[in-house]
Amino acid sequence: MDLYELISRLGLALGIGLLIGLERGWRRREAEPGSRAAGIRTFAISGLLGSLSAALAQALSKQGLGEAASVAGGIVLGVAFAAYSLAITLFSRDENRAAGSLSATTAIAGMLTFALGAYAFLGDMRIAAGAAVATTALLASREKLHGWVESITWPELRSGVVLLAMTFIALPLVPNEPLGPFGGVNLREVWIIAIVLASVSFLGYAAVKYFGLRRGLLLAAAAGGLASSTAVTITNARHAAAGEGASRPLAAGVAIASAVMFLRVAGIVAVLKPELLVLVAPALLAAALAALGFAVAWMAAGKTSGKYRSGGFRNPFDLFSVVGFAVFLGAIIVLSRAVAEAFGAAGAIAGAIIVGLADVDAVTVSMLHLTPGNLSREQAVSAILAAVASDTVSKVAIGAVIGRGWFAADLAAMALGSLAAGGVAAWLTFVFVTD
Repeated sequence: MDLYELISRLGLALGIGLLIGLERGWRRREAEPGSRAAGIRTFAISGLLGSLSAALAQALSKQGLGEAASVAGGIVLGVAFAAYSLAITLFSRDENRAAGSLSATTAIAGMLTFALGAYAFLGDMRIAAGAAVATTALLASREKLHGWVESITWPELRSGVVLLAMTFIALPLVPNEPLGPFGGVNLREVWIIAIVLASVSFLGYAAVKYFGLRRGLLLAAAAGGLASSTAVTITNARHAAAGEGASRPLAAGVAIASAVMFLRVAGIVAVLKPELLVLVAPALLAAALAALGFAVAWMAAGKTSGKYRSGGFRNPFDLFSVVGFAVFLGAIIVLSRAVAEAFGAAGAIAGAIIVGLADVDAVTVSMLHLTPGNLSREQAVSAILAAVASDTVSKVAIGAVIGRGWFAADLAAMALGSLAAGGVAAWLTFVFVTD
């Protein structure tokens, strides 16, 4: 390590202490002099102390004594950290007694400052700096974080924990290989579908809670449509059936998610097979505009009409129904493969229609990979548009079976309008653009 790098690392350690100490000092700025366990100076020195302790440990490790030197360096750094931790803990305890409070934040922040100072000398400087910024942001967000925790209900906490467990505990354990006939179903892909469904439902719940019914539904629908417009449809249909929220804003959310889905498919084509975009884009853009038109009309009508009452969402998502529908979508995928195997290349469109009920993106990618070897440009485009149409019709079925009432009627009108606009645009494209 040359002199320039040495100074840079020591300077970063000092800066880390100053940054965290600035937040700690500002928070206790009105305290009497001598009543604070640690302020900006103490934290700055703590970062520098950690860095110098790491420098001493590294120097011992380079004395040519082999493994014994490395152990000695580790012991020196460990003893320095333990001594510092004891000192900052004792002073923080005395500060709490004088103030009549109970908090370990200052002690923990001091230990972390020491550790980050040591890591700034021994490790990646970017990680050390980023961790210091994140730590300062967390310390400065105390009031907001405490208020947020106080506002969380038990169903919200339970759903959040379940969603995290599904993603970070269960997902790595699910086999990532196909099982069953006709190529089988990848259980990990089915579980990912369940995670997407639960995430979209939780996102919608949170958006409505913090942004209000109308804005929350639209924001959640637009974000959810990037992953799965079907998930948005299922979520909003359940809310409509339970009377949680106005029917038309819920339908408008599905319309926005559908518009995002149309544009998402066009984006996939533009990335993988840009030469096919001229055949696909007109139909998808026309369908997206039609869906957005319905969404705007419904939201505008909802402001003046008392026909559609408002309400709140009671539950972020139901685990068993989410997993059950994910299994159903997996069965649809197996069925589509059976159709494709039975009819060969001629069954590409039929298979696309079936798979489109569950996964438009999968159909789009697979059809693009089959072009121009197994499918012509026109056949691939027809299969993609057929899958998109199938997905749009499936929203009507979901609305009728789960949502019912005005929600189902609104989805049927939106689907009919989007299919009509997209169909006309596709017909004109095939007439005037194709050879």
